[in-house]
Amino acid sequence: MVIRDLKINSVIDNYRLCEIFKCSPQGGMRKAHRTNTLVLISDRTKMYQDREKNDIYYYTAMGQIGDQELKSQNKTLAESKTNGVAVHFFEVLKKREYTYRGELELAGQPYIDRQLDAKGNMRNVWIFPLRKIECILQ
Repeated sequence: MVIRDLKINSVIDNYRLCEIFKCSPQGGMRKAHRTNTLVLISDRTKMYQDREKNDIYYYTAMGQIGDQELKSQNKTLAESKTNGVAVHFFEVLKKREYTYRGELELAGQPYIDRQLDAKGNMRNVWIFPLRKIECILQ
């Protein structure tokens, strides 16, 4: 299977996700240089407070302890309108099941919010407003 064969709402495991995108098997933001993609994973079984409202998905940046910074994959996502990296989104509602939701783009400027970190301390997190890219078939 290749990226273009993925269907919206299809469920795959982590092994298949890594095979398709040529990315790391760990983390919620996985940059894959070989496929020029950034895979975002919203794991609802873990601590992040991602949410959706009015077709905009508010994705919490990478980093579980302390204030988050716009570096590494967070920077890649912040610059995704200009850096040529395709952003693909998966949700985990049940452990080890990755549901493909499609390709996303920034819907506005990233902003800082306050959330608890993995140690229970309040900290600054970056939130990315994202929307699905609608494919028009001709």
